[in-house]
Amino acid sequence: MSVVVPKRVPKTRMTLAPHQVVLRPLVTEKGVHRSTRDNQYSFEISMLADKVDVRNAIESLFNVKVVKVRTQNRRGKSRRYRFRHGVTKSWKKAIVTLAADDRIEFF
Repeated sequence: MSVVVPKRVPKTRMTLAPHQVVLRPLVTEKGVHRSTRDNQYSFEISMLADKVDVRNAIESLFNVKVVKVRTQNRRGKSRRYRFRHGVTKSWKKAIVTLAADDRIEFF
């Protein structure tokens, strides 16, 4: 007798405002180098956001043209403090490539 496995039910689509999608820019040494060389900027984004949400949020918040969006799910690391063990939070990162004539000024 074969068992029929039901298909996964798609998640309901939740709409996020642009300021809820982009949590903060990641201003690091590597990020500054990417912004000057490749016109790419890094942001911490909501775990619920996808690439289309990030594209729309960046274009509306900073008035720029987004060419490409790449996302990463960053897993939390285990940490120890004295005799206690814990885990840092997991977060999501987006690397956004802008059109050649667009720039974002953080400072």
